[in-house]
Amino acid sequence: MASNSDSKDKHLMRLRRIEGQVRGLQRMVDEDQYCIDILTQVTAATRALQSFSLELLDKHIATCVVDAARAGGEESDEKVREAQEAIARLVRS
Repeated sequence: MASNSDSKDKHLMRLRRIEGQVRGLQRMVDEDQYCIDILTQVTAATRALQSFSLELLDKHIATCVVDAARAGGEESDEKVREAQEAIARLVRS
């Protein structure tokens, strides 16, 4: 992944926040909290991961795929195929 320090720091901070959400889920299960409340938090964590994935995919397309497309050739085809597969995985999840 092509990245500068600022975006890397933002990605890591966001992932730490999601990690905190998952730890909160563990705590809720351990404390036998109401199932619907836990499911609500699962939905929030899932959406946070989906949002992170879309942001990462957007950055990948804007940098890696565009650079490869400019260069042309086999690498360009490979980067486009990788992006298509990643999009398909995200849609199925």
